[in-house]
Amino acid sequence: MQESDLHNLALAQRQPSTPPLHVAIIMDGNGRWATVRGLARVAGHRRGALAVRRVVEAAPKLGVGTLTLYAFSSDNWQRPPLEVAALMHLFHEYLRKETAECAANGIRIGVIGRRDRLGPILRREIEAAERATARGRALLLRIAVDYSARDAILRAARRLKPGRETTREEFSGLLANTIHSPACPDVDLLIRTGGEQRLSDFLLWECAYAELYFSQRMWPDFEAADLQAALDAFHSRERRFGTVLEAAAG
Repeated sequence: MQESDLHNLALAQRQPSTPPLHVAIIMDGNGRWATVRGLARVAGHRRGALAVRRVVEAAPKLGVGTLTLYAFSSDNWQRPPLEVAALMHLFHEYLRKETAECAANGIRIGVIGRRDRLGPILRREIEAAERATARGRALLLRIAVDYSARDAILRAARRLKPGRETTREEFSGLLANTIHSPACPDVDLLIRTGGEQRLSDFLLWECAYAELYFSQRMWPDFEAADLQAALDAFHSRERRFGTVLEAAAG
């Protein structure tokens, strides 16, 4: 899909008053993509990094204001040490190569999740990328690394003040602070690639009313057109948020 096509489709979909969307993606299928080709799993992860670039470039043109990518879950520490080391190296390489371009294109990088279990060099690279892109307004790109929604909710709950009523908005703020997240709206659309249909401990609080979209496409093959297809499906749905729409009630 050409850039002009993406722009025209985005304009056709969105009304001037429509706020930018928060899209979250579980980038699944890297290892399987490599395995069926007789390659090492890390080759799939490396190819998946190219898909990240494609989606990040397309997202602002399609009305996405926040894009959250599930890069490494807390449970992924249980994978073979060589694969974990390769993933951490690939993440470090991505930040080093992409930060300047993100800053030039108004893309703000925010890494969410735990940081105490990451190496000191990677932590410094994360902090440098966040500082360098802090003024970006075209897209907030949140990358989830060493992330667990359940653990994050537990850590936020421990910060509650005994005997004091806490609103949902206040708890959301506590949760965001716990995972080092910039302020952003709840998830509108959650996409999972690779054919699986589960949430895998990803953004459980923020996805309370998210629309879910499951793609058979393996993440390394995911294109801008696939993101467009997911958004087309999203825009065709009625979001009620627990209420009854007047037209339906009539």
